[in-house]
Amino acid sequence: MLIILDRDGVINEYDGNYICSADEWIPIPGSIEAIARLCNAGHRIAIATNQSGIARGFYDTDGLDAMHDKLEHLVEAEGGCVDFIAYCPHHPDDQCRCRKPLTGLLEQIRDHFHLENLQGAIMIGDSRKDLEAGHRVGCRPVLVRTGNGLDTERHLDARPIPGAEVVIYDNLGRFTDALLSAEGW
Repeated sequence: MLIILDRDGVINEYDGNYICSADEWIPIPGSIEAIARLCNAGHRIAIATNQSGIARGFYDTDGLDAMHDKLEHLVEAEGGCVDFIAYCPHHPDDQCRCRKPLTGLLEQIRDHFHLENLQGAIMIGDSRKDLEAGHRVGCRPVLVRTGNGLDTERHLDARPIPGAEVVIYDNLGRFTDALLSAEGW
């Protein structure tokens, strides 16, 4: 199965401030191990992440590459791999097609894996944008309570995503436990 992860707030710590260097990129406890466990169970891992800090001049693509290199090396050290990372470098005002909640990043992932569609894939995020993007392309949306997840959960209660059944877990590790034990999947 293809599992698509948002980055900030799902894999790494995120408090709303821009993460501008590999030194500032700190994994959420258990997230790296969870990714490796998913890989070892035969799942493919892709990441879809909005990175407007590039357009805002907070960091450049070399800085982003360093963050992603750190992520990939940590996952590899645990015996897993990240198959593909798609990112949107644009400012929210740029009207691009790749910035979530639009679906351009997910379409890049679909094309990378030579898939006809993303039906049956899972999109895991901590924000409404992640869940909406995933739902629009047929992914099963999963919310984690890390990062912005608790806030997102409160807002989903008041304003659900039409037609989407959002599954909620405390963190990526708990999702992985449930998926690998087939609870509810």
